Amino acid sequence: MLTKVKAILSKILPKKLSPEDITPYLLIGEEKGLKKLVDQFYFYMDELEEAAECRALHGQSLDSANKKLFMFLSGWLGGPSLYIEKYGHPKMRRRHFPFKITPLERDQWLLCMRKAMDDMSYQAELDDYLYKSFSQFAEHMRNSD
Repeated sequence: MLTKVKAILSKILPKKLSPEDITPYLLIGEEKGLKKLVDQFYFYMDELEEAAECRALHGQSLDSANKKLFMFLSGWLGGPSLYIEKYGHPKMRRRHFPFKITPLERDQWLLCMRKAMDDMSYQAELDDYLYKSFSQFAEHMRNSD
């Protein structure tokens, strides 16, 4: 996983890290980088007409969703398990059952994430890894055709 990026970072980071210590959370900039990604993601969800159906699944304000996604992704990407500490096991698919998530909503969610990731200008190998992971996650959330 992310072999080239980890090798480069292990040479330039001030303290010696083992490969297991170099997580996607670290690579995206830890808390600050993740907050920026999540903020951009919800900016696009709120602004893009192409994401209207996905946006409609959320409340009027995206503040709560923003906070929860930040907390979930923190642990999912190898950082602090903030979501689990506050809410218990995520059970994300079960939590999304009340919402009809078709390929349309899945793809709109991914569009917002793709645009947010583009704004971050990640290194290509990290970008590929993250987008593949987000794509698998989004497909797992789909509960309708």
